[in-house]
Amino acid sequence: MTAPSADVPARGGPEGPAARRDLAVRAAVRQGLVGPGESDAPLVCLLDTAGIRASAAALTAAFAAALPPGTPVLHAFAVKACPLVPVLRLLADAGLGCEVASAGELALARAAGVDPGRTVLDSPAKTTAELREALDRGIAVNIDNRQELERVDALVAGRPGPVRSPVGLRINPQTGAGTIDALSTATGTSKFGFALRDEGARAWLVRACAARPWLTRLHTHSGSQGVPLALIARGAAEVHALAEEINAAAGARRIDTLDIGGGLPVNFASDEEAPTYAAYVAALRAAVPALFDGSYGLVTEFGRSLTAKHGLVIARVEYAKTSGGRPIALTHAGVQLATRTVYAPAVWPLRILAYDGRGVPKGGGPVVQDVAGPACFAGDLLAEGRRLPPLAAGDLIAVPDTGAYFFTAHYGYNSLPRPPVHGFTVGADGAVRFAAARPGQPLAALVEEAGGGTRDALL
Repeated sequence: MTAPSADVPARGGPEGPAARRDLAVRAAVRQGLVGPGESDAPLVCLLDTAGIRASAAALTAAFAAALPPGTPVLHAFAVKACPLVPVLRLLADAGLGCEVASAGELALARAAGVDPGRTVLDSPAKTTAELREALDRGIAVNIDNRQELERVDALVAGRPGPVRSPVGLRINPQTGAGTIDALSTATGTSKFGFALRDEGARAWLVRACAARPWLTRLHTHSGSQGVPLALIARGAAEVHALAEEINAAAGARRIDTLDIGGGLPVNFASDEEAPTYAAYVAALRAAVPALFDGSYGLVTEFGRSLTAKHGLVIARVEYAKTSGGRPIALTHAGVQLATRTVYAPAVWPLRILAYDGRGVPKGGGPVVQDVAGPACFAGDLLAEGRRLPPLAAGDLIAVPDTGAYFFTAHYGYNSLPRPPVHGFTVGADGAVRFAAARPGQPLAALVEEAGGGTRDALL
């Protein structure tokens, strides 16, 4: 992944995301969401709701422009990317459903009011109870392996009526990895799905679908960050070809929907949103034009690309020190929020933006310095050797591009509590309005979660 190219706030127009970000930082200080000195608000996380809506609109528009009118399309947001009920509700209001990969994520989608018919259940380890609930409620299910297929066979055989849920098979096209192995799900030995290129697998899949009229979908997902568009498109082409083969063998259009997953990479190096959903659709159309002829319904499962660019962490610089000649800013944002960055900084670099205690962007000649988090281990660094305006105690740092898999997936190192999350909107007059999306975790709740109510259980 390319390292961040700049550490000073980019300036956009009055309605651009960078301008909204600067307004939000100042407003967060004025309204007491984060502050200097003796304030009990050293850390806050923000979500730009206008930005999230804009990403959802760009996604739906890109596919609508490429498909014949009336083609069934469900854009299901990958809940794991930002598992906050208000965010799921916001995206549902923008026309998106939910892709869930656990009973917990399904509970979040239900709490957000997402219709079961707009929900897709994925997971390589679904329990029988989870499968039964999905089939009972009409939730789409993507089956991961032969043993799971046997479980669904038994559940279908025991039902009094027809299967209401769309049911499909997850296919691993085995097309290869991107630049991040851990996020590449279409490798030769991936834990996900039916391996398409294993000996005898393709013929078996054709027979399995022909024998089960209720299998009407195929699903694939090649990975996310670090996976190039060409590789994602190749996976979709493989699944389209398999669907055509199954339908030809069945003598009918048995497979009627292709779930092509998500995985659009995110640019963490600047404010530019690239690649775009339009570029993604163009890559798909170049690789498999028939995917857009209206003969198949489509499902997508984007996550990171819908919310990452619209998240912002603001943390107070508690102390500024020097060690071995290197300035170090000690802040309240670290591994508990940016777990991937701390443990794999070369793969997950983040930009750092410097503000003073009033929330005004800092100037001054850049100085090479470290930005450290509060956790009690040496590697808890958001940035190492980064050129930034000199940071002093009471200043603020802002970390953009954190709206997916960062502060929404808290890591409880050192029993650091979950920070508050607020959505924000900016009015035409520049006024910023905040709405609490998740309260900060009180210490009493943290103690209770850690067994405080059963203190003497092990005596």
